[in-house]
This record gives sequence, C-alpha cells and structure tokens, in this order.
Amino acid sequence: MAENIAASALDARARRSWAGALLRAFGWRAVFAPLPGPKGIVVLYPHTSNWDFIVGVLYKSAFGLKVQWVGKDSLFRWPLRSLFARLGGIPVNRRERSGVVATLLAQFAQRDWMWLVVAPEGTRARTDHWKSGFYQLAVATGLPVALGFMDYATRTVGIDTYLTMSGDAAQDLARIRAFYAGKRGRRPQNEGVIDLRN
Repeated sequence: MAENIAASALDARARRSWAGALLRAFGWRAVFAPLPGPKGIVVLYPHTSNWDFIVGVLYKSAFGLKVQWVGKDSLFRWPLRSLFARLGGIPVNRRERSGVVATLLAQFAQRDWMWLVVAPEGTRARTDHWKSGFYQLAVATGLPVALGFMDYATRTVGIDTYLTMSGDAAQDLARIRAFYAGKRGRRPQNEGVIDLRN
C-alpha cells in the first residue's frame, strides 16, 4: 500500500514536471498564487482560440490543480467524452436559458472541493457581453473568484488575483476590467466586451 502511494506521488510529480517543461518549451511563463480555499470560481479571459484549452490543460497539470470546467454538451460525445470527463469537464445545455446556474450550485453543494473554470464570453468569437452565470454563482455563494488569464502578448498564463463579488455589478466589473486591461488573446479582434447583458 505504502509503495503504491509513493509510486502515485512520483507519477504525479513526473506529470507536473512534464507539463511545466512543455509550457516552457512552447514559450509560456506560468504564474500562480495558491488557491485560498477548497471552493471557488476561476474566470478565464480572454478566450479566443482552441489553443487556450491546450495551454490551460498544461497549466492545470503543471500545478497539480484539481479543477472542473463547463463545456457545451455537444463537446461531450464519443470519442472525447471520457477524456473530457477525466479532465474535469461538466457538460451543460447552453440551448436552454435556465437551469445551468442551479445545476452548478448543486454541484458546489455536493462536493468538498470544487474550483470551477468558466470562460464567461461563452464563445471564441467576439461578443458584446459576458454570460452572467459566473457572477450569479459568485454572489449567491460568496465564493472567491480567481482571475485566470492567458496573455499571448507576453506569453504569460496564470492565476494571481482573487476577488469577492460585492453584488454591485458595475463596481465588480470595473475591478475585473482593470485587471484584464492590456492582456491579449491569441486573436485580439475576438475578445469579448467585459460587460453583463442588462
């Protein structure tokens, strides 16, 4: 038993080392401030390319982060369904306007550990607002919001800032905009406007 635990720990360290080496080989610098507790929400912005997923998986592996992420249910089909599930994916039906937040609140209630990664643009194409689900979750639960980013201008990926949402959307979004100012996606022309639909 002890040998199995030791082998598992060695495997985990090897995976972390391998993922970190790959990030560096691709020219990325990674920054990370430790998670402040067992539950929270990670906002990922800007999200403009499929490459974001690959960089994100390497980052998650390099730091041994156990996170969940939300994806449209159409992605969770054979042959990728089991892989995405192992990587922490939670399929949601984005064709229906209601029920997603309630489903995720239930997930948070059922788990002892849950950091949920959300790309609030909801698409890699340009949009004039963010989807509000992450904000509703953060206000309803009081959980910290990590501001995750992939800045292709400086080739930096990371999480180094945590906020608590006050419920004053204008004030909270102003703080979020200030943090992301100057950070650029792979396709800057596709970056969504940091705003919530009225």
